[in-house]
Amino acid sequence: MSIRLLLGDEALAQGALDAGMSGCYAYPGTPSTEIMEYLQASAEAAERGVHRQWSANEKSAMEEALGMSYAGRRAMVCMKHVGLNVAADGFVNAAMTGTHGGLLVAVADDPGMHSSQNEQDSRFYAEFAQVPCLEPSNQQEAYAMASAGFELSEALRTPVLLRLTTRLSHSRATVCTGAVQPERPVSLPEDRRRFVLLPGIARQNYEGLIARQADFVAASEASGFNRLLPGRDRSLGILACGIGFNYVMEAFGSEAACPYPVLKLSQYPLPVGLLRAFMASCERILVVEEGAPLVETRLRGPFGDDARIRGRLTGDLPRAGELTPDALAKALGRPLPVAAAVEAGALVRARPPRLCDGCPHIASYKALLEAMQPVGPGRVFGDIGCYTLGALPPFGAIDACVDMGASISMAKGAADAGLAPAVAVIGDSTFTHSGLTPLLDAIWEDSPITVFILDNDTTGMTGGQDTVGRGKIEQICVGLGVAREHVRIIVPLPKNHDENVRILRQEIEHPGVSVVIAQRECIQIKRRQ
Repeated sequence: MSIRLLLGDEALAQGALDAGMSGCYAYPGTPSTEIMEYLQASAEAAERGVHRQWSANEKSAMEEALGMSYAGRRAMVCMKHVGLNVAADGFVNAAMTGTHGGLLVAVADDPGMHSSQNEQDSRFYAEFAQVPCLEPSNQQEAYAMASAGFELSEALRTPVLLRLTTRLSHSRATVCTGAVQPERPVSLPEDRRRFVLLPGIARQNYEGLIARQADFVAASEASGFNRLLPGRDRSLGILACGIGFNYVMEAFGSEAACPYPVLKLSQYPLPVGLLRAFMASCERILVVEEGAPLVETRLRGPFGDDARIRGRLTGDLPRAGELTPDALAKALGRPLPVAAAVEAGALVRARPPRLCDGCPHIASYKALLEAMQPVGPGRVFGDIGCYTLGALPPFGAIDACVDMGASISMAKGAADAGLAPAVAVIGDSTFTHSGLTPLLDAIWEDSPITVFILDNDTTGMTGGQDTVGRGKIEQICVGLGVAREHVRIIVPLPKNHDENVRILRQEIEHPGVSVVIAQRECIQIKRRQ
């Protein structure tokens, strides 16, 4: 046993390592990235030979982790909330196959959209797939839930979703670690047919999944992570989910100081018996949950007519954005912390994000802007990465950014509509994540699009992780079927500006698929070296 100062992400990683995990699979995405980075830096993981390499995307990572579970070992797959959209096929069907070795699906949500396109709540995915969900309220629970999640997965033969949120993922606290468990040996499931989702088998599996729902609820009822704190004033009951429980305790100072009953909820499906007893004993209920009003909606009933239930839907707490201690204190009529009285703007001047000094994308966008001048604006489709900042001043170089890989898909669709030329701007990591398949569509039809791949030799937006296409982007494009003479390489430096503009114009004018790869290392990685 030891005491460590850990981020929530790091606490989960250490907990999984101590629980005998044999492999972690992930694609970097804020706020989940530090889970894998911690494991990659761990001497313990290296000594044991724990698998801890980045995958090409979240779908691959999900299925690789399921494969390790099939082989009897404990595995974890990590991603941010929008990454679960990419992994959804494997995730939902893993609920149908079930697990053999324990399987944790760690998803870090981003309420407030600090670095995301939306603030979706991953608890809905657990409910949709009909699998248990764990939601830690602090770093110590994040550590403990790794082992508990593996045990739950093996006992109930199901994947378990473990939901983190930004503030828990990226804040530190002391964590007391426990004994290290041995890794499980390789073994095969007794019934290997359940992993073959032919319709006849899938129907049987689905009936089994439905039958196990009662066991999942019973596990929530008996879970030590769900507990009731009695209070003397029953005019109000507080239902606190995940990190919301921490905020409630902060508002009152301690468990003993809270006058109201508090039901701490950190394991799903909803523990129906606990909730019924709690609601019957209190006049009103304030639901404190980070993210969407999932629990509040369920408690208010199918028509939302139970006026006793208060929360985000009623305006007692903000409907969008992060749950904050200040917002909760206001809802409870508690004094705000001293820091809340100071306007943030009085301390720090707001500054929009920008590309780093010396970033290769600066020269790339300057060349693209000049090359596009003859055809006019509204024709450049961007993608997810630090290069998305090209949409902001002083560039204004991209006109769309929707999701990973959508630059190529949308450029093709616009070209199909008759918009020519159409240009897709995509990074090297995003290209191997989800740009290959839409490029194949464009190659099949020889669509008049130019794909501008900004290859900075890393996954820059999340801190410089390795990308699986490193050094192979040109070969990949030619191998997919782009004509070799229309796969061009440029070096984005100011001294090459005129040449780069010339090459871009040539390929933009080409009446078919072309690819221009801007190759220059990320300045931050270069500085570290």
